[in-house]
Amino acid sequence: MQPLNLCPPALLRGLRGILTDIDDTMTAEGGIAPEALAALHDLRSADVPVIAITGRPAGWSEPFALAWPIAAIVAENGSVMLHRGADGELLREFSQDAASRAANFERLQACAAELLAQVPGARLATDSAGRLTDIAVDHSEFAHLAPAQIEQVCALMRAHGLTATVSSIHINGWIGEHSKWSAAEWAVRRLLQVPFDAREWAYVGDSTNDQLMFERVPLSVGVANIRRFLPQLHTLPAFITAGERGVGFAELARALLAARSM
Repeated sequence: MQPLNLCPPALLRGLRGILTDIDDTMTAEGGIAPEALAALHDLRSADVPVIAITGRPAGWSEPFALAWPIAAIVAENGSVMLHRGADGELLREFSQDAASRAANFERLQACAAELLAQVPGARLATDSAGRLTDIAVDHSEFAHLAPAQIEQVCALMRAHGLTATVSSIHINGWIGEHSKWSAAEWAVRRLLQVPFDAREWAYVGDSTNDQLMFERVPLSVGVANIRRFLPQLHTLPAFITAGERGVGFAELARALLAARSM
């Protein structure tokens, strides 16, 4: 990882927009950092679209999809896209049809019940009521699980046929091929009506569940607090910010806007 201030301005100047994680990338303890919110307004004023891709549930994400100056939030790791319609109303779109979601829901609840029974100390995330297509176990937001317990949860999810990923706060499990990568492709095509070219976007993240994007997006950026996950990362972002969380996100926004003004 190179410091973001060493990123050539020409690379930043050629970007179409920013793809970003939310928790501990723009926020701290569930609230967006003032620096990050100001950066979103600056990017919107410069016609730089921002698409947030998160493991958070649709219910948690809906108010932010309306309040923040962003193009969309794709929630539940690529399953639910939330964006404003022409009249400003909230639109909700799914990557799976209703029949698939209903069948998957039963499997997810069975997996959740087994997790709670077999992993001592495991508890579902407090935002679980807003989840439509996945389950989440809290490991660092309001509860704490040791690394061995986190791995046990992941193993049980996979035994039930789920994809399992670990964010900075939750262990997420879902059924289907969707991911943060497919979310980016879907959102860019749907909202901007152009093909998704990873070379035209920056991706910002902070933890192990961002690694697919770090691998596939050339201009990938980790906010400084990603350092606590370095022992678990097999793919690093290309650049790292000096600031943590929303301060780091704002650092990228300033660099991109400065490069465009040159």
